[in-house]
Amino acid sequence: MFGGPHGYSRIMSKDTLKPKRVSETLGRFGTYFKSYWLLLILTTILLVGSTWAQVTAPKLIGQAVDCFLTPATVTAFGNLPFAEEGGVASGAVNNCTIVPDPGVLTFDQRIAGLGRVILMIVGLYVLSTALNGITFYAMTWSGQHVLRQMRVDLFKHLHRLSLGFYSEQEIGDLMSRITNDSDTIQQVFNFALVSVISGALLIVWIGFSMFQVSVVYALVSLSVVPIMIIVTVWFSNQARKAFRQTRLEMGSVNAELQETISAVREVQAFSREQENIDNFMITNAANRDANIRAVSFTSALAPTLQALGYLSLAIVAGVGGLLLLRGQPLFGTVISLGLVITFLNYVQRFNQPIQQISVLWTNIQSAVAGGERIFNLLDLQPAIEDALEAQPIPTIQGKVEFQNVFAAYKEEESVLNGINFTAKPGQTIAVVGPTGAGKTTLVNLIPRFYDVTGGAVMIDNLDVRNVTGESLREQIGIVLQDTFLFSTTVMENIRFGKPDATDDEVIAAAKLAHADTFIANLPDGYQTVLGERGSGLSQGQRQLLSIARAALSDPRILILDEATSSVDTRTERLIQKALQKLLEGRTSFVIAHRLSTIRNADLLLVLDDGHIVERGTHDELLEAKGFYHDLYMSQFRRVEPVEEPGSNGREASKVSIAQS
Repeated sequence: MFGGPHGYSRIMSKDTLKPKRVSETLGRFGTYFKSYWLLLILTTILLVGSTWAQVTAPKLIGQAVDCFLTPATVTAFGNLPFAEEGGVASGAVNNCTIVPDPGVLTFDQRIAGLGRVILMIVGLYVLSTALNGITFYAMTWSGQHVLRQMRVDLFKHLHRLSLGFYSEQEIGDLMSRITNDSDTIQQVFNFALVSVISGALLIVWIGFSMFQVSVVYALVSLSVVPIMIIVTVWFSNQARKAFRQTRLEMGSVNAELQETISAVREVQAFSREQENIDNFMITNAANRDANIRAVSFTSALAPTLQALGYLSLAIVAGVGGLLLLRGQPLFGTVISLGLVITFLNYVQRFNQPIQQISVLWTNIQSAVAGGERIFNLLDLQPAIEDALEAQPIPTIQGKVEFQNVFAAYKEEESVLNGINFTAKPGQTIAVVGPTGAGKTTLVNLIPRFYDVTGGAVMIDNLDVRNVTGESLREQIGIVLQDTFLFSTTVMENIRFGKPDATDDEVIAAAKLAHADTFIANLPDGYQTVLGERGSGLSQGQRQLLSIARAALSDPRILILDEATSSVDTRTERLIQKALQKLLEGRTSFVIAHRLSTIRNADLLLVLDDGHIVERGTHDELLEAKGFYHDLYMSQFRRVEPVEEPGSNGREASKVSIAQS
């Protein structure tokens, strides 16, 4: 496929047709963190320490109750003897493990012990908070570096993709992948990821601690968890689908904005403001509906899990309280007031990360949806790539040969068919023909912006597919009809063709292109900062700067694609003089609708429907009175002498009318 643009479309459509698995996308994120493995190990250690502090605190709270507040409220046989002066009832069993015999403690000893336990609990909370703060900072630092690298990789990849890709994709959607999609990932790296990991670790640790104390009581306490998991999985799946749709709709909004703002002149010229507003409202409404659907799942999940969390607390308190009041052991485990309080703390802490993870998991789903779009783009293979054995092309002498070249955008839609010609070094080749004949396609094959589907394009007897694209394009200068200027100074815009050029070289190139005169009249001369795409300059002035840029690069092959079509006749004459000097010693390819600009070409190639129908010099083709003659005469026709009304028989002067 020529350039592969339609192949790109099919690949990009995978965003909606074939979403990747969450684990696969998360695994791709993981590869970016490999460079920060030491920091990740530190983060893991900090998470373990923070989780240990959070798990130990509820144990100490239970110990404080059983050891110092109510050391004798439970018996092994169901009686509820209250603490007696100086000791405990005979046979009392409790949940105290930090004091060998809490029943013999005096009042002052109990107060002192309780104070120590409280200090330990406060210390654990302070430690947990400090470790969490360091963990979040470390994770955010590494996450921001990873996100930066992802954006750089994506930006580099966009520069590797071939022109055919951009002819089929909306620029606004591509921008959305770098900005909006990466922003959703940034939110996860900043907060959600650490919260989810720490929450998962806390859940596992608390569950293990609960089962250590009493398997049956732990099962009773966690009986609601399966329902929580089912609810979370269902809501998360729905949220992921919804967030993927929001990412797509946001891309459409950005694409609509980019196109409309770029075409604001045309919109106002044709009074299409209201139609554009209506179209944007439709696109924006689709984005709104997608976001509402996503938020509806996230907002419904939190209260649902909160209600289930309250239910689990009620089960712990109800079962534990009932057994405590009856003084009944639970399968050999004596239920004390401290144990009930410990399990209430455990369940509360167990439910909090579940609720937090469920809510944050939807954010992760949004990040996964954004990651899928980014990785789908990164996975695209450029249609034009250097061959494995490609070597830099030596200094180009200028021989260009098309050997039975075929090219097509689609297999069934051929653009060029069996093109054969040879351009000798220093020759000027003009390519003419009606619109759609394949002129631009032909010259785009020389710098290998696209690949041939048959035959070969040779430069100095080297197939362009066997040399590196960078070395090839460094020696080819291109001036297009649609000039693009950057939002920087005039000096830097010209220097774009040769970054290491001196100011004197830039000025010399501007003089060669006859741009020096109008540049001198700008507010700051060569240091004048241009607006977006060169706004503030006329189309002819932009074209002159583009020609100066090409002249500065001193190319061995020069391609002019309608380079003078947007300038007035006077400016065109100046450019023609400049081009005569610029073309000297260079192989040049000129596409022009104004046939007067190519009269001096060494060879004219006349294209029609992808075939070379005529070739020769300007005079030879006119004498042949064929296709080129008809094309030329349709632009240049002489008006026969006519008698002007009221001229008393005087004959009107003869004029030539040139039609572009």
